[in-house]
Amino acid sequence: MISQTERSRLRQRIHARIRRRMSGTEERPRLNVYRSLNHIFAQVIDDANGITLVSASSLSAKLKTGGNVAAAREVGKLVAERAREKGIRAVVFDRGGYLYHGRVKALADAAREAGLEF
Repeated sequence: MISQTERSRLRQRIHARIRRRMSGTEERPRLNVYRSLNHIFAQVIDDANGITLVSASSLSAKLKTGGNVAAAREVGKLVAERAREKGIRAVVFDRGGYLYHGRVKALADAAREAGLEF
């Protein structure tokens, strides 16, 4: 059985490997996802300038619970709406070392449906 700290270290290694090849630009910023046990967070980041352009989370969405697929869908819609308001239409999706499944996939699909291209 893998311990929680070992699983976290493994995810961080995977994320570092992904980030070596991927970065956000002004034209196509990076949509980063962080998934905790109880909440999910998404940020649109311009790595060239080192700034966060848009963010959304299950905490800011005032959801009753943030650790489920429905909350991830809401956060995906919210981050896409905020990005569209700032004129961002295309992003690079950074799954943060998590498997593209469950809450991460739900957030990505909702962001696509709300108008973000990736």
